Amino acid sequence: MNRNKPSNASFFSCDPVTHEGDTNTWFTPETIVRTLGPFDLDPCTQTFRPFDTAVNHICEDDGDCGLASVWNGRVWLNPPYGKSTGKWLDKLANHGNGIALVFARIETKWGQNVIREADAVNFLKGRIKFLTGNGKPRSNAGTGSMLIAFGDENIAAIKRFAGIVFTKGTNY
Repeated sequence: MNRNKPSNASFFSCDPVTHEGDTNTWFTPETIVRTLGPFDLDPCTQTFRPFDTAVNHICEDDGDCGLASVWNGRVWLNPPYGKSTGKWLDKLANHGNGIALVFARIETKWGQNVIREADAVNFLKGRIKFLTGNGKPRSNAGTGSMLIAFGDENIAAIKRFAGIVFTKGTNY
């Protein structure tokens, strides 16, 4: 596995914010994944990721498709940000066991749908400095993010972070 090979695959398309088109691949800081984990599966990552996010990984640059694959266990999901975001979140909702990290785009169709379906949502305080493939942080994301939980273990996990947490049945 070559973790240093960059990829410009359209799989990781995202809405341009301030990233000036130099890459569409952004990785979650390790402290976030470690605080929430451990995870059994990351269904949408790359072989050149800066650290392992789960026991098992589905890597698009190896020719695998996380959306078409069977998911097992507790899932970590930092999906491609853009037109396919909703498909990834729908699959996680149907799976029912995992956490997703996405921009807090609550005005979007997928944002409205996932908030309605999620067991809990944490609108994180502050902005995340995502990582490039070599593990170096970039400037902040340019917008807020939210953690979306499916399953009791995952509700407890997202409450470990500062933010405004809504849980199904109690707040919405």
